[in-house]
Amino acid sequence: MRYDLAFFLCCCKSFFGSDDVTEGNDFYSLLGVEHDASQDDIKKAYKKKSLSMHPDKLAQRGKVATEEDQARFTRMKEAYEVLSDKHKRETYDAIGERGMKWLEEPFSLDPQELAHNFATSSVIDRSKIFAIFVGIAVAVFLLPFVVCLQVDGEFGEGASWMAVLFPLWIWDVIILFYHARVIMMGPITRPDHIPLEDWVDPLPMKKRIFSLARFVLIVLFEILAALKLDETLNWNWSAIFIPLYAWEATTLYKKLPLARMRIVTVEDLEAALGKPFAQFTAAEKDLIGKRYSVVPSATSPEFEAAQKLKLRARHDMIKSGFRIVFVLLLLIQLDGYVEWNWWLIFTPFWFMTGLFCYANYQAFTEVQQMAAEKDPTLFGLKKDDPQATTGYGAMEKDGTTPQQKQELTEEEREELKAQVMASSSRLCSKCCSQGFLLIIVMLFVAKIQGGNFSAIWIMSPILFVAGMILCIIGCAIFGITEVPTDGVEFDTAQGDSDVESPASQYTAPTSQSTNPPIVITTSATPASQISPPDLLDDSPRASAPIPESTTGQKTAISQNTTVSIGESDRPEVAPPSASEVGDLD
Repeated sequence: MRYDLAFFLCCCKSFFGSDDVTEGNDFYSLLGVEHDASQDDIKKAYKKKSLSMHPDKLAQRGKVATEEDQARFTRMKEAYEVLSDKHKRETYDAIGERGMKWLEEPFSLDPQELAHNFATSSVIDRSKIFAIFVGIAVAVFLLPFVVCLQVDGEFGEGASWMAVLFPLWIWDVIILFYHARVIMMGPITRPDHIPLEDWVDPLPMKKRIFSLARFVLIVLFEILAALKLDETLNWNWSAIFIPLYAWEATTLYKKLPLARMRIVTVEDLEAALGKPFAQFTAAEKDLIGKRYSVVPSATSPEFEAAQKLKLRARHDMIKSGFRIVFVLLLLIQLDGYVEWNWWLIFTPFWFMTGLFCYANYQAFTEVQQMAAEKDPTLFGLKKDDPQATTGYGAMEKDGTTPQQKQELTEEEREELKAQVMASSSRLCSKCCSQGFLLIIVMLFVAKIQGGNFSAIWIMSPILFVAGMILCIIGCAIFGITEVPTDGVEFDTAQGDSDVESPASQYTAPTSQSTNPPIVITTSATPASQISPPDLLDDSPRASAPIPESTTGQKTAISQNTTVSIGESDRPEVAPPSASEVGDLD
C-alpha cells in the first residue's frame, strides 16, 4: 500500500465509513476474478463479460437491451477501468469505491452523510485523527522545548548545540526536499481552456530558484550560529549574520518594485497615447508592462487586487526596516562594542508592535467612518445629525448634499454592517495576536537580562494555548455522537397548527459574497503623469500582463496573486488630457 493512501485512510476512514458493498457488487465480483488476479486475467474477463453483456451483442442475439442491462454493462465497464489501472486498483484495494470517489471529487459527498459516518465511527478511527493533531503539536514544539532545556543547562555543560538543534535540521531537510521537488517538476502545463497567448506560468522557474536560494541563506545562518554557540567558530557575530543580511536584501529586492508599482487603466493609456488599446503593438504593450501595472478600469477587481498587493509590499518593507535596525543593535551588543540594557536593544520591536496596532485601528476607523457616511442610523445617529457626515452641508461631486443621497436597501445595509463587523473582528484578532507575541518577547528579554526563572516560562503562553486547543479538538472528536430518533415523532403536517415550522421561517442566503469589501484610498496613476519617455524606460519595475481587450476581460496582476475582492467604493481616475502627452509612435 502506498504511504499517501495509508495516511488518507488513517485520517478520513471515520468520515466515509464502510462501502456497504452487497455480495457480487464489488469490482472483482463484477468481472468474475479473484483479488489477486493479474492484468491479463482481468483483461480476458472483461472481454468475456463484454461479449455477453454489451447491448449490441444482446441485439444480435435477438434480445432487446433494457435500461437495467445498460446499467449492468456500464457498471462492469467502470470496474474494468479501475482494476486495469495499477494506480486506481491500489487505491480501490486500500479505501474502496467510496473513498476513490471522495479523492476524485472531494465535494461530491453529502455533508450530512459525512457527519453521520463520523458520529457512528469507532473510537479507534477517532483516535487516529486525534493522534495526528498531537503529532503535529509535538513536531512544532519539540524544537523550542529542547532549546529551553539547553539554556537551563539540563543537558549538561558539554551538550552540543548542533545536537540540540537536531529537530531543526529535520525540518530543514524536509523543506529543502520540497523545494527540490518543485524545481524538478518542470514548467506547469497550460490548461486547455486558456489560450497560449494568455497563459502565464504561475510558478516560473526563476521564482522557484529564487525561493530556494532564500531558504538556503536561512539554513546557512542557522548552521553558522550553532557552530558559534559551540565555540567551533571564532568569528564575530557580525560575520555570522552575513547570510541574514543577504536574506533581508533579497526581501527588499522582491518588495521594492511592488511598493513602487504604478497602476494605470486601459482608458488612461488610450488617452495618453491617442489611439485605441486594440491598436497597440506587442512591442508597445511590452514596454508599458515594464513600467506600469495595467488594469481594465479603476472599478475592476484587478485594480483593488493590485492596490492590496502594493500596500502589503509597503508594510513588508517597513517590517524589514525595523528588523534591520534591530539586528544592528543586537550585533553591537553581542560583539561587545556596547553594554546596553537588553530592553533598550529591543526598542525597534516595541515601536513596531505599537505601529502595527495603530495601523489596524486606523483601518478600522476608516471603515467605520465610511459606514457612518453611508448609513448614519447604523451607529444610532439620525439622518439629519451633523455628526453623521463629514463636512455637513457640503455638496457632493454630482451636486447633491449627503442627505439627498438615495437610501440604502436592506441588503446593502446588511452588507455594510457585515463589513464593519469584519473590520472590528480583524482589529481585535490582530491586536490580540500582537499582544500575545509581546508577552513572549518580554519574557525572553527578562530572561537574557538576568531573570532567575526557567526558560520554559518563555514558551509557557504558547504551551497553554496549544493545550487548550488540543483539549477542544479532543472534546470535539470524541464527544460527537449521533442523537437517536427512535420513538421521537415529528409533526410534518401543515395547516393543522398555528405555530409555524422552523423550515417555513428559513430564508435562503443570497448569492452575495460574504467577504468584506476592501476600501482603497489611493488611485491609479493619471494619464497626465504618463509620458512616452517613461514607456521606453527598460528599468525593471513591478509589472503585470497587459489585457488583450477592453471589453471587461480579466487581467492578471503581478505575482499571479489571486485575491478575493468584495464590492466597495473605489477612487475615481481623473480623465487624462491627451494634449499633455506625446504619441509613442
